[in-house]
Amino acid sequence: EESMDMKKVFKVEDLDCANCAAKMERAIEKIEGVESVSVSFLGQKIVMEIEDRHYDQVVRQMVDVCKKVEPDCRIKVS
Repeated sequence: EESMDMKKVFKVEDLDCANCAAKMERAIEKIEGVESVSVSFLGQKIVMEIEDRHYDQVVRQMVDVCKKVEPDCRIKVS
């Protein structure tokens, strides 16, 4: 059974530094179901490819991971 990948863009608020963005990116990469991730400090956004069936849990874990790296940072998950 083919698992579909979804490309999603999440807006990030109060991401303070490029170093934090890089840390987030490395942490998000380890989440099961994440095919690719790019955290843009300048763009204040996260672009991800996520396996469909893991979508909800990936989003939850991404929010947790980002809170650990940057407690003030908020991700807009619509």
